[in-house]
Formats: sequence, C-alpha cells, structure tokens
Amino acid sequence: MSDDSSSNPAAAPRANAGEEKQKSYHKKATGQALQTIKKHCKDTEIKLFGSCFCPFVQRVWIALEFKGINYQYIEVDPYAKPKILTDINPRGLVPALKHGDWGCYESTVLLEYLEDLGIGPSLFPKDPRERAFTRLWADHVNRNIVPGFYRLLQAQEQSKQIEYAGELTTEGSTLSYVDVSVAPWFLRLSRVLHPYRGWPLADKNSRLGKWLDALESNEATKNTTSDDVLYLDSYERYAENRPDTSQVAKAVNAGRGLP
Repeated sequence: MSDDSSSNPAAAPRANAGEEKQKSYHKKATGQALQTIKKHCKDTEIKLFGSCFCPFVQRVWIALEFKGINYQYIEVDPYAKPKILTDINPRGLVPALKHGDWGCYESTVLLEYLEDLGIGPSLFPKDPRERAFTRLWADHVNRNIVPGFYRLLQAQEQSKQIEYAGELTTEGSTLSYVDVSVAPWFLRLSRVLHPYRGWPLADKNSRLGKWLDALESNEATKNTTSDDVLYLDSYERYAENRPDTSQVAKAVNAGRGLP
C-alpha cells in the first residue's frame, strides 16, 4: 500500500477548478521535513525513495526517525517513474527502500522489515497476544481508514461526502506500530480534509484531541512533516477528483482495493 463548512463535516465547497489556477503536487519538502532531508542527504547503506506529499512514504519515514536508523532520503517524482525507482519497484510506486544491493517496497512490508532489523526501539509490544491485536488494528487501518480518507476526499456529490464522512468517524507517550500506520492520514485531517471537506477539528480535551496533540508533538512525526500549504496544494487534485490523479485515486473510483 503504497485532498464554507456547515454543521455537516462534509459540506465545505471549494471554488471550481476553472475559477482559479489548478494547484499541483509539490516535488520538494518544506518546513521541518526539508531540514530532516538535508541531514539525511549523504550516501548510506539504507536509502528511502519517497515523495514529500505521500502518506505511505511518511509511514516508513516516521519509523526510520523513531528508530534512529541511519538512512539517506532520496526525493523522487513517482509520476515520472525514474529508473532508480523502477529498478526497485517496477510499478514505480513509493515508498521504496534499498538496503545495500537489496530493494523492496510497499509501506506495510517496509515497516515490518525495519522492525525485523532489530535497530532502535520496537514499534510492537512484547506480549505475543498484544502484538496480534496490534496487527489486527493495523489491518483495520489499511482496510477501512485509509480508503475512507480517499473516498471522502474524492467524492464530488455532497450526499456522498456526508456518507463517507460517517464511515470515517487510539494514545501514549511513545509511538506504536498502529500509530505509525495511521499517523499520516490523521495528520492530514486538519491539513486536507478540514479545508476541502469541512472535517471538524478535534476538541483538544477529547481523547482523540489529546492523541493528535501527542502525535503532532512527537519528534519523528515533526521531522517528517512539511508546511501545511504543501499538503493543501498537493491534494487539490484529489479533492477535484481529476482524471489520472494517481493509482490510489483510480482504485478508489473503481471500488477496488488500494494498490
């Protein structure tokens, strides 16, 4: 697996594409994420090939930062599908990881791989039963929350936006595997779904609000997050459901599983 609100969380009309210049996805990180990239630009054995706007990439990126693994971040344009990317993933999707002369892809697979390396703090609890429940929750994230995010964002009819918002409706001092799995999309609730679909911001005193605050305050999360405008611009094409937006968008429109 590798964007004027009312009382309704989905009722947030945007200007038609013809009324203003269409925005495009960013090809370079900004803010603290850019500073992190500058610190990880030297050649190393582990290389992460990613795109600054991609939440699937941010999953793996957060894990690398949290675990303190030495890595090189290489920004690529997945729409251009450069050879350095297709050599690892023939489909040209990000994230992709290269470790020495070995390469692999798919964010969930890469999270497991980084865990199996045994470097830095674990994202999993020690108890086997708790680990099993962790995997169940991560599966729920991938099957329901992630597709639900895109269904709501891409829906053009208000009735559908209301329906998908209802479908789309976890804390601690450290990150867990589930936190990392879902974090990129929850970070985009305020940065993408709020401006484009009027998604209500969480009450800071609620359980969700406190969890989001802890997530936003975590160093690994902050180090991989760009300025808000990058996400606003990069997800406009999803919010307008433009043709050929991405393979994820096509899968959502077709009612298929995410690529």
